[in-house]
Amino acid sequence: MTKHPLWSDDYWLLLMRLYLRKPVGVKPLYSRGLVDLSLELHIPPQDLYHLMFHLRQLDTPRIKRLWEQYGKNPKLLAKGIRLLKRMTGFNSSGGFYDGVEVQESFEKDFRPIPSYPTFRPIMLIMILDLYFRLTPITMVVDTPEVKQLAREIRVKPTDVEEILCVFKTCDPYLKRKETNHPLTGICKEIWNRYGNGNPEELSALAAQLKMFFRRK
Repeated sequence: MTKHPLWSDDYWLLLMRLYLRKPVGVKPLYSRGLVDLSLELHIPPQDLYHLMFHLRQLDTPRIKRLWEQYGKNPKLLAKGIRLLKRMTGFNSSGGFYDGVEVQESFEKDFRPIPSYPTFRPIMLIMILDLYFRLTPITMVVDTPEVKQLAREIRVKPTDVEEILCVFKTCDPYLKRKETNHPLTGICKEIWNRYGNGNPEELSALAAQLKMFFRRK
């Protein structure tokens, strides 16, 4: 199996703990637990998601031994994870990752935007998907889709309307004057990443990202 360069076989314990969390099984891509582990290890959620399928299939001798040793012994699993986390530099770019360059990329999409912590870039991605499914006149708080998305990402409908208005200034067809909104720059970045791509792919991504906001 192909693994991310930052992957260590010691991480199977962390992945197994997540797998065993109820409901037991492979966790949805972009679910909060999977993303949290992804941020901790600096390994994209997609990589961990695929590795979790290998964990389920028991397709290597090492994985079989892990299940035999830890599968029915949660205390031993917890002890193994505690030992792992005591390792110098775990969850940082130093010590534990000596000799390996750690460059954050996907992580930024899931973290609050420093200048506007109400939002994370993934929320802007979801709002952009909504933007392409509405007309300018319906990009208002009273529109049911605006209210629904606001509930899903846990913000106010006025917040969603606000970002939709920012995206209007990114839309070359509308030719709106750019505003000095603090999220204009990152909205333009999101637009450049997804605005000219396949809308079906954007819609599929937005649907998957909803899992991040599901209550545990």
